[in-house]
Amino acid sequence: MSTETVLVVGGGQSGFQAAASLRDKGFAGRVVLVGDEPGVPYQRPPLSKAYLAGSAGVEQLVLRPEDYFAEKEIELVRGRVAAIDRDAAEVRLEDGTELSYDHLVLATGARNRALPVPGADLEGVLTLRTRADADRLRASLDAAGDVVVIGGGFIGLEFAAHAGRPVTVVEAQDRLLARVASPEISEFFAEHHRAAGHTLLLGVGVTALHGSGRVESVELSDGRRLPADLVVVAVGVLPETALAEAAGLEVRNGVVVDEHLRTEDPKIFAIGDCACFPCVQAGAATRLESVQNAVDQARSVAAAIAGEPARYDSLPWFWTDQTGAKLQIAGILGAADRTVVTGDRDAGKFSVLSFRDDVLIAVESVNRAPDHIAARRLFAADPHPAYADLEASSFDLKAHLKSRTAA
Repeated sequence: MSTETVLVVGGGQSGFQAAASLRDKGFAGRVVLVGDEPGVPYQRPPLSKAYLAGSAGVEQLVLRPEDYFAEKEIELVRGRVAAIDRDAAEVRLEDGTELSYDHLVLATGARNRALPVPGADLEGVLTLRTRADADRLRASLDAAGDVVVIGGGFIGLEFAAHAGRPVTVVEAQDRLLARVASPEISEFFAEHHRAAGHTLLLGVGVTALHGSGRVESVELSDGRRLPADLVVVAVGVLPETALAEAAGLEVRNGVVVDEHLRTEDPKIFAIGDCACFPCVQAGAATRLESVQNAVDQARSVAAAIAGEPARYDSLPWFWTDQTGAKLQIAGILGAADRTVVTGDRDAGKFSVLSFRDDVLIAVESVNRAPDHIAARRLFAADPHPAYADLEASSFDLKAHLKSRTAA
C-alpha cells in the first residue's frame, strides 16, 4: 500500500480528472483535491450554453456526485491555497490549514482578463467563468434591455447564441474568432450571428463604460456610444500562476513544464489552462484552453505518478456550439498558407482543411461531426498528412483514412 500523498490544487475539470485518474490507475495513497468553490467539481462548458439558456440544471453540471468522492477516497477540501512551501513540501490555505504532499499537481486554471477601461467596475458589467457568474447573468438577462458583449471569441459568441435575444457584439479584431479560427470559419459565424439578429461591430475597441452606479452606455474607439444596461466582458483569460511564481517556479505564459508536465521541481506538476508545455503539434511551448487538454494532461500526470510516465503528445481538439452551428477543430491552426473547403457551405455543413508547407495542420468542421472524427483518427495515424495525398481522395477525409487502412 502506498503511503504517498498527492495534493491537487484546483477543483475544475483538470483537477477532478487528475484525482479520478489516480484511482483509475490503482494509486492507493492519499488523494486530496483542494478547490475554492462550494460543492463538488462541475463542468464549465455548459455555463455559456445549455445552463445559460436554462435547458440544463445544476445536476447536469456536476462531474460526479458527492458519494463518488467518498467511495474513491478522494478528500475534498474547500479553501484557497495561500502559499506553497517547496522545502517543507506542503501548502498553506488562507485559513491557516497546512497540507503536506509527496506530489503536488497545480490545476489552478485561468481567470478572466479584466477590461482596462474606465467604468469597468459599474454594476451590470459581468463576466462568465463560474457557475455563480452564470447564475448572475441568467438573472440579469431577464431584466436587461440593451445587451452588449465585448469580445468575439468562443465565450462571447456562445453567450450571444444562447442569450435568447438579440445582442450587440463588439470585437477589436477585424473578424470573429480571430485567435482560434480560419477566416473562412470567421466569415461563416459572422453570417450566422447576423442572421440570428445580432449586431456585430468588428475592428473597433471599447474606450469607456458610462453610467451612474450602473452601466448605461459603452463608448467605442470611433466615438460612438451604445446604450447598454447589461455588458458581458469576454476578452480572454490569463493563467492563474501567482502560487507557482511566488514559490519560485518558472512562469512564462503559464507554469512552465516539460514533456511529462513536470515543473523544474520534480515533486510538482502543472496541468490544464495554467500550464505552458512543449506541444508536439505546435512545435513550440504552448498553453491551451480546452476540456480535451485539461482531461488528457490530468490522465498523463496521474499515469506518471502511478509509475507509467510517458511524453504528453495528445492531439489538441476544441469545440463550440452556437445554436445550430457546432464547430469542431482538430489540430493547431497556426499560420496556414493554404486552405481547402469541403462539404456544403451554403447548407452550413462543411469543413476547412488548413495546410502549412503542404502539410495538414488543422481541420475545422461545422456541423460535420464525421469529418471531425475522421480528422482525429487521421492525425493519430499520420501526424503529418500531405496535401497531395489528400488531393488524390478529393479531400474526403473518410475516404483517405479508409485507403490508408486498406493499404
